[in-house]
Amino acid sequence: MTVRVNGDSSVVVVEDQKSLPFWKVLWRFTRPHTIIGSAMAIPALHLFAAPTFQAAFQPAVLRSIVFAMFPSLLMNLYITGLNQITDVDIDKVNKPQLPMASGDLSPTAANWIVSISLLVSLAWGMSHPVLGTQGLNVALWGSMLLGTLYSLPPFRLKRFPFLAAFCIVSVRGAVINAGFFAHAQAAAFGGSIATTTVWNCLCSDPRCLLSSLFFAVFGLVIALMKDVPDYTGDALFNIRSFTVRAGPKTIFHSMRRLLTTAFLAVGAIFARSAFQALSSNNNNPTLLMASRILVSASSIAAGISVHKRSNNVDPENSTQTYSYYMHLWKLFYLSYFVLPFVR
Repeated sequence: MTVRVNGDSSVVVVEDQKSLPFWKVLWRFTRPHTIIGSAMAIPALHLFAAPTFQAAFQPAVLRSIVFAMFPSLLMNLYITGLNQITDVDIDKVNKPQLPMASGDLSPTAANWIVSISLLVSLAWGMSHPVLGTQGLNVALWGSMLLGTLYSLPPFRLKRFPFLAAFCIVSVRGAVINAGFFAHAQAAAFGGSIATTTVWNCLCSDPRCLLSSLFFAVFGLVIALMKDVPDYTGDALFNIRSFTVRAGPKTIFHSMRRLLTTAFLAVGAIFARSAFQALSSNNNNPTLLMASRILVSASSIAAGISVHKRSNNVDPENSTQTYSYYMHLWKLFYLSYFVLPFVR
């Protein structure tokens, strides 16, 4: 508490603002919802890439997950941190609670954090002759390249709606999903260098391709929906997002319909395939059927949730649309939770 005496002899009591512990500021700087998504994607994609359920629970799988997790979370921190550094003025309007916009984190500290995160992440990915796979390095370098182009001048692709969406869709779709799928095949399940490239996994393994396409669609929804609550600040600073161009109502309802359709389509496909599992040549058709029923039920429930939660949301109310946007992230986590059961 500080006591200040003004020139007119009046006394003013001012509450001193307590500085937050650095670890709390750093956690907010990571944009937790994104780093949690990355942390869930890596083990989920390893289990998904396993040829059988039994193969998923080998020591090599855990070793591969741990090795990939550390640089990937650092890369996530680099990308989200760089975006906050370059968007600090916009965030003072759209997201004043972020650590740089609120003054809890200085520009110098932020620059050090993102620089160290970037260098350690890339170095770690190339540090091991076996675990530093092509898939892992494609995920790291691809994310770094697109994240940098998205935020950093003079490129700053976020100014251009198609290119901004392309960056997010590419990272959340092929770069992460195919990259870590290929990494798991090589580092955890003994695949050869020739057969575990990202390109080969996308072209030769339908599961890798289809999962990448699904999360690319989800990435598109996230890319466009995240701009709906940011409409005011983006318009003020001439960021011509799709929301600024088409209006928050148009983007909100179109993305809601797209994600609802995607979830319900997946649910219907797996509901049908669940009944075909018993007549398949699988060694354990009952387990296969149960896995497909789980995927189907989860997808249908998620699709209903996307639609139902939107009913009471005003697309022009930033508080309501941000809450809805964060609800979509919970469904994003759910999608990775059930991904290993996609068989």
